[in-house]
Amino acid sequence: MAMIFGFLYELALQGVQMFIVVLIAPLVMGVTRKVRAHLLRRIGPPLLQPYFDIWKLMHKEAVLAHNASWIYRVAPYFVFAVTWVAAALIPTYASGLLFSWSADLIAIVALLGTARFSLALAGMDVGTAFGGLGSSREMMIASLAEPAMLLIVFTVALVAGTTQLSSIAALFSTAAVGLRVSLALALFAMMFVGIAENARIPIDNPATHLELTMVHEAMVLEYSGRHLAMIEAAAQVKLVLYFSLIICLFVPFGMATGERSLAAFAFAMAVYLAKLFVLAALLPVGETALAKMRVFRYPVFLGGAFAAGALAVFLLFVSRGF
Repeated sequence: MAMIFGFLYELALQGVQMFIVVLIAPLVMGVTRKVRAHLLRRIGPPLLQPYFDIWKLMHKEAVLAHNASWIYRVAPYFVFAVTWVAAALIPTYASGLLFSWSADLIAIVALLGTARFSLALAGMDVGTAFGGLGSSREMMIASLAEPAMLLIVFTVALVAGTTQLSSIAALFSTAAVGLRVSLALALFAMMFVGIAENARIPIDNPATHLELTMVHEAMVLEYSGRHLAMIEAAAQVKLVLYFSLIICLFVPFGMATGERSLAAFAFAMAVYLAKLFVLAALLPVGETALAKMRVFRYPVFLGGAFAAGALAVFLLFVSRGF
């Protein structure tokens, strides 16, 4: 009986982590929009407006093009499911949960790449000019962002000795890792990659539909109804995913790593949500201070992330050589 109760307890803790990233994602997006509006001297939408938007889209009819294949219809659900799985695997408030063995950094990168490929394929499926334009730009960004992301993975793995996220979070929050220049460079690269992957300024502006600058919006321009709701929800969960990844790898303090009491988990959840909303408030501060880049300047932006990641790996090898 005690074994069954313990299994159900661990399963409930894992379920909390799985559903919190979905339930909190629209609120995180609402905080980002509200802070940006205040910085621009506007009132802005209510904090809960993303919830209302998804609810409204779920009750609207989905209009499909006549030449759309099954890929176009399945892609929104598949993108949301893959993004949700990737976000749910990242340790948020506790390490060592039931499914923590599968939370591997390389697996997270692979899941994100799968979701990106599916969305780009759906953008080209209808055959419109905007869909093809957005998909080609998305693949160009991916070709620049993924190598930088892999270098970040190598940097963290060399420091922690593993790519398992739960073990990394437990090690960084309890062991004396200290201040490392390589980890600071990896954090710098992670912020650049996160901005590009989430289609934020200066790479993309999620609040505009100008055809010369669209990337993410161009791929989903033909979607409507519940399909668009799934795409919007996936984008919100993806933002929470990158915030959670930064928290897990670089600021894991406050995470429940040893004690398994409800009080420890409640405190760890409060700390995680506080860090999440701090990042959500800092994102628009950087966006309002920058201007939208031209498409041909994207390699310069993401090249800086790649250079930072390569330098981080190089510094680790050099420091181990002495």
